[in-house]
Amino acid sequence: MSAPHTAFTGQASGVRPVTIFGPDFPFAYDDWLKHPAGLGSVPPMRHGTEVAIVGAGMAGVVAAYELMKLGLKPVVYESRRLGGRLHSEPFKGADGIVAELGGMRFPKSSVGFYHYLDSLGLKTRPFPNPLSPHTPSTVIDLEGNPLYVESAADLPPLLKEVGAAWQEALEQEASFAAMQAAIRDRDIARIKQIWNALVPVWDDRSFYGFIATSQAFRRHSFRHLEVFGQVGFGTGGWDTDFPNSMLEILRVVYTNCDEDQHFVEGGVEQVPRGLWRRSPDAMAFWPRGTSLHSLHSGAPRPGVAKLSRDEDGRIAVTDAWGDCRAFDAVLVTCQSWLLTTHIDCDESLFSQKVWMALDRTRYMQSAKTFVMVDRPFWKDRNPRTGRDTMSMTLTDRVTRGTYLFDLGDDKPGVICLSYSWMSDALKMLPLPVDKRVRLALQALGKIYPDVDIASHIIGDPITVSWEDDPNFLGAFKGALPGHYRYNHRMFCHFMQDSLPASQRGIFLAGDDIGWIPGWVEGAVQTALNAVWGIVHHLGGSSAPGNPGPGDRFDELAPIALPD
Repeated sequence: MSAPHTAFTGQASGVRPVTIFGPDFPFAYDDWLKHPAGLGSVPPMRHGTEVAIVGAGMAGVVAAYELMKLGLKPVVYESRRLGGRLHSEPFKGADGIVAELGGMRFPKSSVGFYHYLDSLGLKTRPFPNPLSPHTPSTVIDLEGNPLYVESAADLPPLLKEVGAAWQEALEQEASFAAMQAAIRDRDIARIKQIWNALVPVWDDRSFYGFIATSQAFRRHSFRHLEVFGQVGFGTGGWDTDFPNSMLEILRVVYTNCDEDQHFVEGGVEQVPRGLWRRSPDAMAFWPRGTSLHSLHSGAPRPGVAKLSRDEDGRIAVTDAWGDCRAFDAVLVTCQSWLLTTHIDCDESLFSQKVWMALDRTRYMQSAKTFVMVDRPFWKDRNPRTGRDTMSMTLTDRVTRGTYLFDLGDDKPGVICLSYSWMSDALKMLPLPVDKRVRLALQALGKIYPDVDIASHIIGDPITVSWEDDPNFLGAFKGALPGHYRYNHRMFCHFMQDSLPASQRGIFLAGDDIGWIPGWVEGAVQTALNAVWGIVHHLGGSSAPGNPGPGDRFDELAPIALPD
């Protein structure tokens, strides 16, 4: 449900918006990107220096794009497809109609990501989340009882009590309003005062522990906890996140990741692919018209098979076909488990503390099933009830979340029949796409017995199980209680002056390296950290008057818990 946060997220005219500014590392990446002086420079003798980028997802492409602007030569390696988990799969025979198999909803608080999206002139539309202002109606189906609502005011007392309890728990246990005010004001001292007190308290406690022990929920029944897990807050049910660290949940809600979300018309994959082909207006060294596409003669190099340190101290990158090249700097953006399963990575490149963090990273399963339909038929009004024929649907059935994408009355529509996580996603894992569609239609048929969804389906359905993909092994990181230290080691790794020489020059980026996994802003922010780190490693510096994340690290550094 989107109702629980309305008391906190309403913005008066002139009030700065909530953005993903901290809370762990409150650096203004958007201001750094927009500064007219640029991100920095490398010594002229370094112009044209090759830097290896392992992985062409959003983190890899952003880093490559910014390093190219600074006069370096990114050499991007990709084992499968450009875009990573920004994967927009076209429906066959349709023009610009896609299924978003990876990231599909992007909060406006992701200001770094929107910096790049806007630079490409791409358009977005509000995402059809439950009870959002742009969702005409929502059906909440629990224990076989569908409830049709068009606004939060229509919710029954039980659901309103659940929303109010969640809002109260956030305020009482986590100073929610004060933190959002500090984030809006970019009040670093206040953010750190609140957050640094919460980290040692909540690091080893789960999301479920937070709500189950809160005074707000203890006044109510177990049913309230159960309903909260099934239909949740913001973007839907979150019981699959109940085992996760509460710190991770707080980061999401503090920064409005679950509010004001949009999807990208024509598919979000256009962002990394657009940056790949875009020639920036201002570049050091490279002639006008240079792009990542032209530097690579059209395509990235093959996937990486081995990373090692060669005799002269450079980092050797061997691709899947045996070609070996040495680099002064390498950025690794692939899923962290691949460094111990798919890539023969020299252990000496990272400390054992960092290896522990990379290997202990826990990834969550996720499955989606999409169909294209002849038109957005769900907008038809049932003449008997006066209601929409079909609605955005949250349920405790196998489908869990069903989303309806209206691309215009003159275009086909798209239905995400089922969006599920963890054990619900594992139920789908062995099933072929047609079986997944039939199971979803069977479940939805019990909610909408008079609606023949199948009669509207055109083209072939599309599905994904991210845990079944050898390049990803899961949808994204879901930190468990006690994982704060692991997050800290990975995020702070771009600061390398104190590292032994054998561990310098290899950098990490990606949303799993960031503090808020699963949100593209984490990929952008860690890519920018790595850009600063690589420039610093090669003898460069930030632009005068525009200090980068490493220049301000001592001031902004995340609190370190003792080992």
